[in-house]
Amino acid sequence: MNIGGKEFERTGHTYIMGILNVTPDSFSDGGKYTTLDKALKHTEQMIKEGADIIDIGGESIRPGHTLISDEEEISRVVPVIEAVKQRFDTPISIDTYKSAVAEAAILAGADMVNDVWGLKYDEKLAKVIAGTKVPCCLMHNRKAPDYEHFMTDCLNDLRETLAIARTAGIEDEQIILDPGVGFGKTYEHNLIVMKHLDAFRELGYPVLLGTSRKSMIGLTLDLPADQRVEGTLVTTVMGVMAGMSFVRVHDVEANRRAVQMTEAILKVREESIWDTLG
Repeated sequence: MNIGGKEFERTGHTYIMGILNVTPDSFSDGGKYTTLDKALKHTEQMIKEGADIIDIGGESIRPGHTLISDEEEISRVVPVIEAVKQRFDTPISIDTYKSAVAEAAILAGADMVNDVWGLKYDEKLAKVIAGTKVPCCLMHNRKAPDYEHFMTDCLNDLRETLAIARTAGIEDEQIILDPGVGFGKTYEHNLIVMKHLDAFRELGYPVLLGTSRKSMIGLTLDLPADQRVEGTLVTTVMGVMAGMSFVRVHDVEANRRAVQMTEAILKVREESIWDTLG
């Protein structure tokens, strides 16, 4: 898969997507990177720590978030995208579910669209992605956590998203899927997703896991958002073991190390172990 002129293997390695929220109200780091200088410094730091992609978001999508206009979201993300593209060669993802924002972001240099509504919020977004031929991450989401058979329903919802994508002309090679931890799901649902990540890979596409500092971790450990690194690392390790192609995280260095260690263990040749043991 080519993202921003760089090749990403569809299987066999887990890449790091670093989160850059240029919002005043994101659940974990809202307000930290709202100036261009701070956004660029944080981007540089994440790249140094091992981020393979930078995901830039201009609207908080936390529970109870306030909707903003397309114009305001564009005014937040476009200057940052342009500045990041001028200074770094790391691919950029735009975190939006709105076609106008995605179009403006791609024009400014974004290499990928990360849509938390899986093409089901804005019917024009699929055409924007198909027309520009950029890769996209399509996430599972529902307005309410009402399911008859939870895992079956999740997978069928994603099949609906894939059907929308195909109808619009989005190629299979452009698509990454996201099981949507923390979106349209209860605490128990999120844990079930983590336990059955392999089921999402069976749809035949690379999968991105986004659990960083989320409420599932906070509820389990009874910790605020800024103290959920260890819990996030557990989910990252589980993601690597389940074959996730990407993890989307705030704490890049710690998660990169967790990925590297897990992959080293998974990739060691069994016969070499027996040889060593005599």
